[in-house]
Amino acid sequence: MSKYVVTVIDTTGIQPYIFTSNRLRENIGASYLVDKATDDWVKKILEEEFKIPRDKQYEPINTSGFSTEIIYAGGGNTLLLFTSLDIAKEFTRKLSRHILIHAPGINLVAAHKEFTWDGCLFSIVQSLIDNELEQLKRAKISSSPLLGLGVTAACNSTQLPAVGMSDEYIDKDEQDRYLISRETEAKLIAAKRAIQELRIKFQPFFDNKVDDFAYRMDHLGRSRNESSYYAVIHADGNNMGKRFKNFGEEGMRANPNDPNQGYINAMRNLSKSVNNAGIKAIKKVIKSIISSIDNEGEIMGKFSLYQDEDGKKYLPFRPLIYGGDDITFLCDGRLGLELAAIYLQELEQQKIADGKPLLACAGICIVKSHYPFARAYSLSEALCGNAKKFVKEEDELRGRQFSGMDWHIAASGLFGSIGEIRQREYKVSDGNLNMRPVLIQDEINQWRTWSNVTNTVIAFNEGKEWKDRRNKVIAFREKLREGKDAVKQFRTAYKIDELPFIKGGDELALQSEGWTEENCGYFDAIEAMEFYFTLKQE
Repeated sequence: MSKYVVTVIDTTGIQPYIFTSNRLRENIGASYLVDKATDDWVKKILEEEFKIPRDKQYEPINTSGFSTEIIYAGGGNTLLLFTSLDIAKEFTRKLSRHILIHAPGINLVAAHKEFTWDGCLFSIVQSLIDNELEQLKRAKISSSPLLGLGVTAACNSTQLPAVGMSDEYIDKDEQDRYLISRETEAKLIAAKRAIQELRIKFQPFFDNKVDDFAYRMDHLGRSRNESSYYAVIHADGNNMGKRFKNFGEEGMRANPNDPNQGYINAMRNLSKSVNNAGIKAIKKVIKSIISSIDNEGEIMGKFSLYQDEDGKKYLPFRPLIYGGDDITFLCDGRLGLELAAIYLQELEQQKIADGKPLLACAGICIVKSHYPFARAYSLSEALCGNAKKFVKEEDELRGRQFSGMDWHIAASGLFGSIGEIRQREYKVSDGNLNMRPVLIQDEINQWRTWSNVTNTVIAFNEGKEWKDRRNKVIAFREKLREGKDAVKQFRTAYKIDELPFIKGGDELALQSEGWTEENCGYFDAIEAMEFYFTLKQE
């Protein structure tokens, strides 16, 4: 029986590689390089070094006559089959060398395992991922690059030795001329290609209302003091590891004559369908922004487009990591909450290869324009984790699955973890001021939903008791801090019969006291509304 080798390749330290810099162009280039490292460059090396045409790289290794088969590639990891361990190691050496030259700073780990075709490929892959690959990641020693000899200057972004200036890679009208290392240089070179590829993929949806995606922070809509905030949105699919595992097993059972090929086909189909679903959700976000430019669409927060001296208009939105269930994008701060909700709602409409909808959670961190990007991204990840925990509890309680989101709006700096921030800023004697996280879907007997947030914002903006009475809304917000009795006194003083309707919970308590159990029902909506109001005044 012929022996084969399965190889799993993964990337480590990707978050600091992509998100450390505060310069959006570098973030764009870094994300592009990570994607290339585990997808396009894998195929490039197989084609150029191993003479396997791209259209043959997915053909079954046991019948094609080629030395390699790609099971899947992209999203920061790759799974391949080889006809021998020597060929597998030669491939990883060539890929590593290519990355060292063209994307310094990206770190790869690779694990190999020999097997025979009558063995269970599924079990071998799971063991590699859960054991060998994780051990390699934990054991990997952080590199200590040579920080320069003699007289050197440091890169502004990486603090590594500089090799030149940024002039060659930035627009002529950009004033931010700075020293760059080899790593930063590679990111800036890649950014040009990334900008062009994204433009080609999505420009048909611009409808002649915008000319390009944002590739500088100012492009997000911060012009002319209209807005000085940006939003970082990180979304991640729910239970995707388990779904891939289960679908792989189904693929094996569906092909009893060749269960390994059944597993391979299942993994490819699911991976492809998840990627397509993510792309469709991004298209929906873009269409929503475009349709709302003239205030005709579904986005509540008003916004304006950045326009440069040549009259070029930029979309206030930029995906950094996209395709699949894991996405990170930036946008004008005023749009962060609604674009995250639109993305999650559209994602849920996409049924993937296992026949089930693609559910996910998102964390949204809204910060001032020059706040450190890496910190904002880290908080968006933590917020996504909060939403996942809440959704998991709801899944178990109600016997169905949900999407969810959590957010934080930072009017000033951020100090401590999101848990510490909530304890310090949102904990009062009667309980928690925030209702966050929330479910994207409506659910009977659950009032912590996105629709309740948006409907309450509308009520405070347009309701007869509140419209054009901003001071009254602010006074109500302060009474919410003081608790249920203070809310009752406020209603009596202002002769308010009922507070805005919130469905799904203890409606009587919410409308009379503003609270239900230990959570406040209105503070989050007022905070979001005040945030939008403040931006309109700048």
